[in-house]
Amino acid sequence: MSPSIKVTHVTSLDLPALVPYRTLRRHEEHKKQGIIVVESERVVRRLLGSRLSVVSLLIAPRWEEPMSNKILQRGEDIPLFVAPQRVLEEIVGYNFHEGIMAVARVPADATLEQLPAPHLLVALDGLTQAENVGVVVRNCAAFGVDLLIAGERAASPYLRRAVRNSMGTIFELNVNHTGDLHSTLRELRRRFGTVIVAADAHSSKTLGEASLGGNLCLVLGSEESGVSEVIAKEADKRVTIAMAEGVDSLNVASASSVFLYEARRQRHA
Repeated sequence: MSPSIKVTHVTSLDLPALVPYRTLRRHEEHKKQGIIVVESERVVRRLLGSRLSVVSLLIAPRWEEPMSNKILQRGEDIPLFVAPQRVLEEIVGYNFHEGIMAVARVPADATLEQLPAPHLLVALDGLTQAENVGVVVRNCAAFGVDLLIAGERAASPYLRRAVRNSMGTIFELNVNHTGDLHSTLRELRRRFGTVIVAADAHSSKTLGEASLGGNLCLVLGSEESGVSEVIAKEADKRVTIAMAEGVDSLNVASASSVFLYEARRQRHA
């Protein structure tokens, strides 16, 4: 049976189905419901082209025809809510969502059993700012990371602002949330011989001196204090980026691109 487009024109956001769009700042509620709020045309288009389950779209009238076509191409019955511009402008962050938003379901976590060999992994230890997590996700996608591991103290890459900053690349990245990053790293080493490399601004070993081939997991720490000491002690290597005198560190998202570029360069040399 061919999918149909279920279009509902609304003049307010009072419908129960639209509650997630009214509660953009209630991250914990979204987490409990297992949903992701997606915003902006480019990211919504990437969502519709992904494997994720889409719950609904909320759009301004100018998006009705192009989004109807995208839903038809996807081949699913996805509710499409159309609201006047003035109503959508009441939602937080209008400049970001551009009058086009969607709700999707958080996919099931990838497991360690799915890892290829050799593999390149990134683990987040205490990285709490969603914007930084989103940029790290985008870098992971750009440089071929096989799995992103979000530690117990890290922000989820499925938070709204993380998804936005990832430009939707999160939809194609394998993600695993762990409640015990220390144990997960130990399991990686035990099962696969994965080498754990901690990004450490205070290390005497520079990135150019490190071998980044084989099964590898790069650990990125918090914005304030870097990788925690308990995780750093578990690492096989602590590596820094050589920089000009007087500059001691990069933003963690920027640093991730340097580390991952070098890892990919070595692995594809």
